[in-house]
Amino acid sequence: MEKIRHQYIDACIFNEAKKGNFESGDSYHTVLTDDYFICSVADGLGSGPVARESSQVIPQILREHHHESIDSLMNRFNDLMVQKRGAAVAIFKVDFKSKTLEYSCVGNIRFYLYRKGTDEMIYPLPVMGYLSGRPQKLHTQLYTYVEDDLFLIHSDGVELRNPKTLMRRSGFPEQLYYDILTTIQTGDDATFITGSLLK
Repeated sequence: MEKIRHQYIDACIFNEAKKGNFESGDSYHTVLTDDYFICSVADGLGSGPVARESSQVIPQILREHHHESIDSLMNRFNDLMVQKRGAAVAIFKVDFKSKTLEYSCVGNIRFYLYRKGTDEMIYPLPVMGYLSGRPQKLHTQLYTYVEDDLFLIHSDGVELRNPKTLMRRSGFPEQLYYDILTTIQTGDDATFITGSLLK
């Protein structure tokens, strides 16, 4: 487990390669500043080194350009997919000052934001397909959040039957992490990140 601890965010990260592979075709990258938190998960098409080549576009771009808008970052990801297999990609940005969460996804990455106070689940619908270098229509969505909102993002190697029940029962990121770990069967590359928005 990799942990991120900050006054505004608490998160736990799981990433594992498909059985028999040394390299995961999934990649993730996070950026944490005093003003915002960015998290992106990419699932490269296929598995092994060829899939990883596509998904590794994400950390490469975020290290240099994390200050740009979500749409700009997604377009940069897409541009670098030319002559690669392609990848499903999701990215979100938490702005600590405005208390907003901006989210964009192309492909089969899943994201959930659970609001404990109202028992409300926010589940943005992704754009179907994957980033491949071809022109891509994005559907970026903006949400407000409140203290102690719980989030979960995962690749399709993680299959969850009832994420809302799981998130309601767990209550905080580390418990949710271990609850998912005990319920999933990972025959594929698998990545999931659990987190709580603190202030």
